Amino acid sequence: MTSSSKVLAYIHETAVIAPTARIARNVEIGPYAVISDHVQIGEGTKIGPHVVIKEWTQIGRDCHIFQGASIGEVPQDLKFKGEKSYTFIGDRTTIRECATVHRATGEGEETRIGDDCLLMAYTHIAHNCVLGNRIIMSNAAMLAGHATVEDGVVIGGTSKLVQDVVPFTMVDGHPARAVGLNSVGISRAGIPLDVRRRIKHAYKILYRSGLNLTQAIAVIEQEVDSCEEIDHLLRFLRNAERGICRERHEDE
Repeated sequence: MTSSSKVLAYIHETAVIAPTARIARNVEIGPYAVISDHVQIGEGTKIGPHVVIKEWTQIGRDCHIFQGASIGEVPQDLKFKGEKSYTFIGDRTTIRECATVHRATGEGEETRIGDDCLLMAYTHIAHNCVLGNRIIMSNAAMLAGHATVEDGVVIGGTSKLVQDVVPFTMVDGHPARAVGLNSVGISRAGIPLDVRRRIKHAYKILYRSGLNLTQAIAVIEQEVDSCEEIDHLLRFLRNAERGICRERHEDE
């Protein structure tokens, strides 16, 4: 930590800051927080009381981490042998009370959370997870290791996910099943009406035609005009190695 950053950051007298931690300007660190070696905290970020930030963690600008959160702790993974791995958190992300984010398993690997995310109280992000931007995780929602969450996803805390969730859809249940398009989210994202109609057409082919996944992909390619959103959907479907959440039926 440079002398200038010491002057311009507010660090409570009971906080414990390791010598190699790099604290930017206008950072606030509350009572009894613990910041370990090789941690970087970006300008304007607020670290609440009793927050623990462990080695090889980098936090972006203007984040807010609330009391009791644990960031960058070693993973709950028997394969982890103490190797050097990382945790990265983007800009303007909020992490609420008692949330946990674990560093990755594997030399040089990383757990990564993007910009403008909201992780509510008691959420858990396990090792090697990759989260995009503008993600919201509701209270007590949890991600197991190696999960990937794309931009703009909203995760509640009452579903069990064992297969991939198709873009633009909503899922619910134990295990989760698709319950329709996320029409509100698609509209709020500013997707044009014509493209929304293409997404709806692709959804009906995928879930309502009785085709298997390979057949549905082929029909979508033939019948739905190409655009960025449809191309993204097709890439996702081609790479869904765990299978996709199928549609829920009335008798389920």
